Amino acid sequence: MKFVSWNVNGLRACLGKGFLDSVKSLNPDALCLQEIKMYPGQAEIDLPEYTEYWNSAERAGYSGTAVFTKASPLSVAYGIGVEEHDHEGRVITLEYDSFYLVTVYTPNAKQELERLDYRMVWEDAFRAYLKGLDEKKPVVVCGDMNVAHEEIDLKNPKTNRGNAGFTDEERGKMTELLAAGFCDTYRTLHPDETGYSWWSYRFHAREKNVGWRIDYFLVSERLMPKVKAAAIHPEIFGSDHCPVSVEIDLAEGGC
Repeated sequence: MKFVSWNVNGLRACLGKGFLDSVKSLNPDALCLQEIKMYPGQAEIDLPEYTEYWNSAERAGYSGTAVFTKASPLSVAYGIGVEEHDHEGRVITLEYDSFYLVTVYTPNAKQELERLDYRMVWEDAFRAYLKGLDEKKPVVVCGDMNVAHEEIDLKNPKTNRGNAGFTDEERGKMTELLAAGFCDTYRTLHPDETGYSWWSYRFHAREKNVGWRIDYFLVSERLMPKVKAAAIHPEIFGSDHCPVSVEIDLAEGGC
């Protein structure tokens, strides 16, 4: 199965920038979107081969996630079951026979780190949620996790240390998540490769490839041997993020 994750930074805007053509070229079995910034029905999305699942933020034009999938899940859950974290549309979980597929849009610590304390609470709650799923069956979790984990994951680590997305606290929480039984698919398969998934709209950052890798596919450790490919797609435009993808051999049990 091929899975694609993409922070579209406003799905309605991305639709006007070649979104449908990009999806068709990638041809995923499941497409996970973050920062959709809309409610279902606010735009026509012509992907008839997919079933849609939406978790929009209560606040209009903010945050939100969606999943488009060709394979019908056994069940779908929205949020992580914690009241303080489930108003911004940040998580959708699809359950299949042999695995869970989770998409996440992790809260940004923001300038001046004004939301870092909340981010730390979120991280602990989300990690506990994933561990609970992992106890039942393997997990594929993807999305904009708003952190560059290691120095290789951003162009200018020294000048960005302590900034949102590259604080010791955020990086430490990613380390904790991986230590809880998950693998970063791209870094596992490409240990020394530089690849970015987000570029600022300022200073011609994308043109100069001054970017960050903050979009991930993580899998339960026992799924990693089934991961056949993990890729970043900087050739695809439409957002300040580009899509990331994995291909996983889920033939045994399938979905």
